[in-house]
Order: sequence, then structure tokens, then C-alpha cells
Amino acid sequence: MKRLKYRYGFLLLRLRHRARAASQWLAAKAVVVFYRLVRTLGPDRASDLGGRVARRFGPLLPTHRIGRENIAHAFPEKSEAEREAILRDAWENLGRTGAEYPHLAEIWDFDPENPGAGRTEVQGLENFMKLKDDGKPAIIFSAHLANWELPAVCAARHGLPVTAVYRTPNNARVAQEIAEIREGTMGELLAAGSGQAVAFSMAAVLQRGGHLGMLADQRLTRGLKIPFFGRIAPTNPTLARLARQFDCPVHGARVVRLPGNRFRVELTDELTLPRDEAGLVDVEATMRLVNETIEGWVREHPGQWLWFHRRWRQPERERRRGRG
Repeated sequence: MKRLKYRYGFLLLRLRHRARAASQWLAAKAVVVFYRLVRTLGPDRASDLGGRVARRFGPLLPTHRIGRENIAHAFPEKSEAEREAILRDAWENLGRTGAEYPHLAEIWDFDPENPGAGRTEVQGLENFMKLKDDGKPAIIFSAHLANWELPAVCAARHGLPVTAVYRTPNNARVAQEIAEIREGTMGELLAAGSGQAVAFSMAAVLQRGGHLGMLADQRLTRGLKIPFFGRIAPTNPTLARLARQFDCPVHGARVVRLPGNRFRVELTDELTLPRDEAGLVDVEATMRLVNETIEGWVREHPGQWLWFHRRWRQPERERRRGRG
């Protein structure tokens, strides 16, 4: 009987593995076909198509429920209709961002000599030039707003060496497709992950006087318990720890999607980081400041943020402890 249960369990495990592999293969094929299609359309038509498709079909996906819950907690004062409108806008922005991937190099057409002529503009250009010329290390954080890949494209195009930390998609085939696009339009890339190796690599960038770019609105299960939209959101403290270690400038960079398939990249002034009694950067207080900054960005353009991930989810042991 035990042998039969073992064989049945092993067979079930193999079937699950094959089903997962098949679903990843289908997803990768769909991504490849989609990118081949939107490459032929040009940036405007591709963005419009991606936005329409995602706005129509995104709400049918299970992740729509996650977005609805997140927005309900973030904006309890808004009506259900207002929150649903934000969700639809967020789906459209996500669809546009995905369809714009093969056109990133074409989309970024900012000309400092003629700043209003193209589809992209920069606010805080003086901060960009300072970072480029001061010879100091710096950290630039961003968030999943509008087309969040554009700050790295901007830096690479205009000679600001930035190592962009990015999360690799779980689907290896999809990750390869996206990596090929990123490598052609961005500067140095560093795949994020758990463990000391990535932290050492990030520190090495700053040690040699480089610039580190990272998305700071992702959940880290064992991160600091920092508020975000009034709720505790497990927050990665790496940014603040590196700022404390190297005592380097920290700037925020966000993208705003404008009408007519245009964009504005905004680079903030250097943030005044909170410090402890010893004069060192206060890690927890700094991450509070970062979360507050990003929250302010999202409140200005809520339909341009990625609401569909579990930013506030607590570890299961923490939930059990809370119920106890």
C-alpha cells in the first residue's frame, strides 16, 4: 500500500512538472509571437494595441482581484466605480508597457538641444548632469510607474553609467526574450536575487564610483516592516544599507505617461536622508522616506502603477501570530 502511494505521488509530481513546463513553453511562445507582431507596428500602434487588449482582457485574470483588494485598502475614500476605473487604467498601462518593449530605443528620443521636440522629456536635467560629471557613486531608485524601463534607457543613451538591478521573470524563455531587448537599449544589468552575492555586486558598483539603479516598490518577505499607503509593507532595506555604507547621494526617478504616447522622466534633487545619533544614515527611517516618496508618486497617477502584485502580503507565520 505504501509502495502504491509512493508511486502515485511520484507520478503526480511528474505530471505537475510537465504541466508547468508546458505552460511555460506556451507562455514563452505567446510572448515571442506578441513581440514579433508589435515590432511590425511601430511604437504608437503597438502601445495602443497593447493598451486596448490589456484593458479589455486584464480584468478577466485572477490577478485583477489582487489589484482590486490593493486599491480598496489604498483608497478607501474612493467609490467602487472610481477604484475600478483606476484598475482599468492600470491594466492599460501594463499592456502599453509590454507592447513598448521592442520599441524602447525608438521611444527614447530626448534631445537636450531641443528638449520639447520628441516624445520624451526630462525634468531635473541639471541633476542628471551633476550625477554624470561629479565622479561620485550614487543610488537612483524608481518604481513600477508608467514605462518603468525608461530611466535606464535614458541613462544609457546620454552617457550616465548606471547598473540597473532587475528581477528575472520566472519563465526562463520569457526572461531570455526580455534580456535581449534590455541588453540592446540599457547599460550594465544586474539580475536581482536572494543571497550575499547580489549584495556584494551592488556594493562593488558603488565602490568603484558607479551609479546603481533599482526599483524600490517590491515586496521582500523578510524586509523591514515599513508603512506604504497606511499598511505595513515588507520593504527591502538594501538601498538604505548601501547609502549608509557608502554615504552616497540618493535620488528618485519616476516616469509619467503623458497624452499622445509621450513620457516625462523626472529626476529628483538629492534626498536629505535621516541620520542617527552617530551621524550615519538611518536605515529604517530612510526606507520610510523612500516609501513615502513612491506613495506620493502613485497618488498623483494611480492608474499608472502596477497594482497587481502582493506588495503588502505578510509571511504566513506573521499572519498566524497576528491571529493568535
